[in-house]
Order: sequence, then structure tokens, then C-alpha cells
Amino acid sequence: MKLTIVAGARPNFIKIAPLIRAIEKKSKQGININYELVHTGQHYDKNLSGNFFRELNIPEPEVNLNVGSGTQAEQTAAIMIGFEKYLNNNRPDLVVVVGDVTSTMACAIVAKKADIKLAHVEAGIRSWDLSMPEEINRMVTDCLADYFFTTSKLANENLKSTGVRDEQIFYVGNVMIDTLRHEESNFKKPEIFNTAHLHEKDYFVLTLHRPNNVDELSHLEFILKTIVHSSKNYKIVFPVHPRTKNQLNDLVNEFDNLLTVEPMGYLEFNYLVKHCKAVITDSGGITEEATVMHVPCITLRENTERPETCEIGTNVLVGSDLAKIQAAFEKLYNNQWPYGAIPELWDGNSAERIIENLVNLFQA
Repeated sequence: MKLTIVAGARPNFIKIAPLIRAIEKKSKQGININYELVHTGQHYDKNLSGNFFRELNIPEPEVNLNVGSGTQAEQTAAIMIGFEKYLNNNRPDLVVVVGDVTSTMACAIVAKKADIKLAHVEAGIRSWDLSMPEEINRMVTDCLADYFFTTSKLANENLKSTGVRDEQIFYVGNVMIDTLRHEESNFKKPEIFNTAHLHEKDYFVLTLHRPNNVDELSHLEFILKTIVHSSKNYKIVFPVHPRTKNQLNDLVNEFDNLLTVEPMGYLEFNYLVKHCKAVITDSGGITEEATVMHVPCITLRENTERPETCEIGTNVLVGSDLAKIQAAFEKLYNNQWPYGAIPELWDGNSAERIIENLVNLFQA
């Protein structure tokens, strides 16, 4: 069985690392399974891409489409053209796409038009918010996939409601947590920890990258002022996404306790999250990692495609509502934040379940 695994952005790299380990383990056991890794180049910044291959022991991709920057339409078109050329010369038995980035959707479309079987890892999750590009990517990919690997029972139900058959759905857990469990002992203290004299549970971590939070300067300023004024002078470490950096300019100089740093590698960033008082974010993946590490998480979004992080985890949705943000901080200061539980099957073995199922499917 020959697989083509597609990755294009930071969350993809975290999710493919355990898949590659599981494939290599099966291969060493004498199972006829191999893969080629295609990097679309959607994320091309070293800290968003290159370092992840080294840190997570991912082999260099056989192919890099090098699509680079551009609008979503430009990136989608470039990925589709490049991936079509790749498939014309390298036809696998199965294309595996992960998550919900532009590369996921673009390569899913190309694979199906080439009449190649398609598997979607992290299928079925929904925010039901079509203003989010990722939601569109998820829906399109799930319309095309042949095999669906899910992180929750709710995701299963979402798929069934669209006509996906039970035998196509495999409830396997969360591969992102596989990587977290595998790498937790390797987390590395970043330089900012010493230079800023940070102490455990005595600082916040902030990430922002969604267009509705960072594209309009007045709204970004409102968010930052609200967070800083609610922080009671705790230091706030803010690894700045390239998208957000363009907007900040002199804005951060208004706040003494807001520490901006360059994007971090996986091991350094998760060290920061693991030891912080709370993480404030608009990312979906970070809410999963925070839940598993029992770190309070304040999410600056009105909805989430990962409701289990709120229902049984450590995540609270506040959107950009001033009262909700302030209430979340007060709950934190009053030690009223729930410890949270870890969702079912988020146990570090999801990738092995995925590869076991694929082996059974293609050997049947």
C-alpha cells in the first residue's frame, strides 16, 4: 500500500508526525506499507514550517510545491496545479489529508478528480460558522473523502447527518495529542523565560491570528487593551504570527507587560503553555493542547469546532465581549477554573489506530 501524505501548515506537521511513526512501525513489522510526504509550502516561514521537521523528527518531504504567500484563492490554485502535476507522475493507492487548512481542501479536490481514494484525518468537526475559511475547507474535504478518521463521537454524528456511512467512519481520537504526549518530555525552555524572568503560573500566553481579530487595527487594539487591563500586570508573552505582525507597529509599545516575540517552535511554545497561568488564544488546536495539559484557556471566538474542550476540558469561549473576557479573568484569579478532563481516546495512540485501520482496509 502506497500513501501520499499532505502537509502544508504548522497544524499539519504536528498531526502527520505520529502518522509517519506509525507507518514506519508497521513497515518494520513486515507490513507492505510506505508513504511519500508532500509539503505544499503553504507555510514557508522557518518557525512555522522548517523547524517542525527537525523538532518532530519528520523526514524531509519528497516533494515541496513551494506555493508561498498569496490570497486564499491564489494559494488554492497554486497548490492544486502543483499537486496535480505530482499525482500525474506519482499515483498512490490513497491520499491522506489532515486538518482543515487550504492545503487540505485543495489536495482533496485534486485527488478525487484523479480518481484516487482519499482519507481525511480529523474529519467531521464543525463550528457551523461559514465566515471561517477553515469551516469551508472542512466541509469540502468531508464531501469528497472515502474514509473519515474522527476525534469525537459528535464528529461521527456530524458526518452521518450528511449521509456518510458507518463503515466509512473510524473513531480513533486526536493525532495532535499523540504528538503532545510523545514530545512532552522534550519541551524546551525558550529564551524569553529567562530574559523576562518568568516564573511558573505567573504569566499568560497570548496568540492571535484569525482575520476577524487582527485585520482591523481598531479591533486588534480593543482586544489587546482589554486583555492587558484584565491581566493585573501579569506578564503576557505574545508570539506574533506573521499575519498579526503587520498590524502591530507601535501598538505594543503602549503596554509594559506585553512581551512580543518571534514565532516559536513546537517544543518551546508548548513549554510556555504548560507552565503559564492561562493561555488566551483564537486558535482551535491550542485549546486541545491546553485541555490535555490542564491549562486554563480563554478563547477569543464566538464558536468552536472542538466543543469537547469547553464541555469537559479547560476552555471557555468569550469572543470579543468585554464582560465575558473580564469574567473569565476573575474566575481565574478566584481559583474557580475547572481542572477539566481529557476527552475519550485522546490517549496518544490515535495514529496507530488510523494506520491499523488503513492496513485492514487495503488488505481486505
